[in-house]
Amino acid sequence: MRIISNLISRARPAALLAAGALLLGCSPLPKVLRAAEAGRQATATPAPLTAVGETVPFEVTARVPAAHLRKGVAYELLLRYRYDHGLRDDTLGRVSFVVGDYVYDDEHKGLLVARKAFSLPNTPGRSPGELLARPQVRVLKRGGQVLRGPADVHLARGIADPARRVVREDTALALLPESVTNQVGGTRILPFFFDDGAWFIRSFLGTNVAALEDLIDASQRTQRVLITAGHSPDSLDAHNPALASKRVKMLLYYYKKRVEGFSYLNKVADIKFDTLAYRRRWDLFLNKVTQSALKPADQDSIIAIINDTRGGYVAKEKALHRLQSFEYVEQYIYPVLRVGTVAVTFTAPARYNSEVYLLSKKIVAKQAELDALTPEELRYSATLTPLLAEKQRIYEVASAAEGRWEAYHNLGVVLLLRSEKEENPKVARAYQRRAATNFTLAAHRNPTAELFYHAATAYHRAGDRLEALQNYDYAIKLGGDRALLRKIISDKAALEIEIGQPDEALRTLRFAGPSYQNDMNTALVYVQKGGYDLAEAQYRQALARRPGAPSALYGLAVVAARRHDEAQLATYLHQAIAADHALATQAVEDLEFQDYAQGDAFREALK
Repeated sequence: MRIISNLISRARPAALLAAGALLLGCSPLPKVLRAAEAGRQATATPAPLTAVGETVPFEVTARVPAAHLRKGVAYELLLRYRYDHGLRDDTLGRVSFVVGDYVYDDEHKGLLVARKAFSLPNTPGRSPGELLARPQVRVLKRGGQVLRGPADVHLARGIADPARRVVREDTALALLPESVTNQVGGTRILPFFFDDGAWFIRSFLGTNVAALEDLIDASQRTQRVLITAGHSPDSLDAHNPALASKRVKMLLYYYKKRVEGFSYLNKVADIKFDTLAYRRRWDLFLNKVTQSALKPADQDSIIAIINDTRGGYVAKEKALHRLQSFEYVEQYIYPVLRVGTVAVTFTAPARYNSEVYLLSKKIVAKQAELDALTPEELRYSATLTPLLAEKQRIYEVASAAEGRWEAYHNLGVVLLLRSEKEENPKVARAYQRRAATNFTLAAHRNPTAELFYHAATAYHRAGDRLEALQNYDYAIKLGGDRALLRKIISDKAALEIEIGQPDEALRTLRFAGPSYQNDMNTALVYVQKGGYDLAEAQYRQALARRPGAPSALYGLAVVAARRHDEAQLATYLHQAIAADHALATQAVEDLEFQDYAQGDAFREALK
């Protein structure tokens, strides 16, 4: 009996295989698969797969003969992305030829076409890789049979990332100089920005409400308060003649109410209040124009309209709409004219600094009260130690105690310096994000283009691109020194390329002025858009500014590869690698050169 049982058990797998083959022989699946594969075409665009910011969007288009269609059976392409030397796969989805997912191809008679969009996360580990498709047919009912094709179909390589070739030359950030004095007091000016057509105070982060409240609540004598407000030339602001006065009254009301409720050293009756409303003042508008990043020709056009256009205030404002630079005016100048300011003149008791450093150490160690030193003295004590960790603790205590913008700014600088010395990327990024937060707090207390630019720089380094973009935008709107504004605009354009907005980057670069960074990034955008002649001209201009620059030579090699000029590619690539040997590894992995990587000219260029 045991012998018979063994014979039966050995015969069972063979019987099952025979039954499976018999079932497939009766199934329509092999015939449908052969019919579909006979004329199948599949492509992915873009090829190679190209990153747009942190994602890699692409579209797969498949065409198969209509003759393969059979009721209850569907032909599909199963998509996956293979990377890490073929060790890892990401399953992406499928392109199916079921009713509703395909149409008849207008250009190729007898073919069906199906298109579907997909995306991958853009991470360094996923490049290089390849996009593969495995054909299969299946019965549409639940639990139906499935028959897969014998081999994968190669659709595209990936991932090309233009953002990795963006040029951004960081501006070194320095600690603010600290000093102490026996004379404590002065005048502090706080701006308040209003929404278009509105006069109520915005109370969310970044509006200086908290800074004004801290100033009113502080232990200092207030002698005088000057409150001013104006409006922008746009229709919502300018068509309300009482808007500037309403903004002044709202700020005055808010200030007096705060004094009555929270100040224990001051009374409303003891403070001298002055108010001033600016109505239809073109001089304020032109002042912002001259402090902007607009080119001199654009500034002259605006000044000519204001000085020479006939008609009233509204007519001149409408004339501005016809200028090419009006987009900049509307986005960066109008918002900062919807502003009110509160200037507070005050005095406080004098304090001396004979034991500043020892007292600051006690304050940090919680062995002395915070009021043992003034905020200036506490910040000054940070300059007396070379240790970054000790500077950080002092500025942390100073910023938490008084909330002054100087403390937040210097804490941000110290955190960035610590990130540069940190070998662990995650820890470095954490320092950068903390630095960005402190720069933002400093900028909201003292809103200047430079401080918002510092916040944007820290966010940019940390990889928080949307936050960086917002802070670049704030910095440009505030206006200031032309050289600083041009650098801010240049870095904003670089960021726009990194997040996949090349058209927006080109518009931004119009206001950035001439520089090596801008030449390189403009060329990169032109390469992405297929403007190879323009890209070559920009790279050559960059070389004229910085002769022998390896990145510019590498860019010319990419342009040559796009033009299928192998000789020029080898020449420029050899020059670039001779200037910077690290580019050899980059070139080997660069998908721009994948069609030439096995050629003798490419190999010679790497030597």
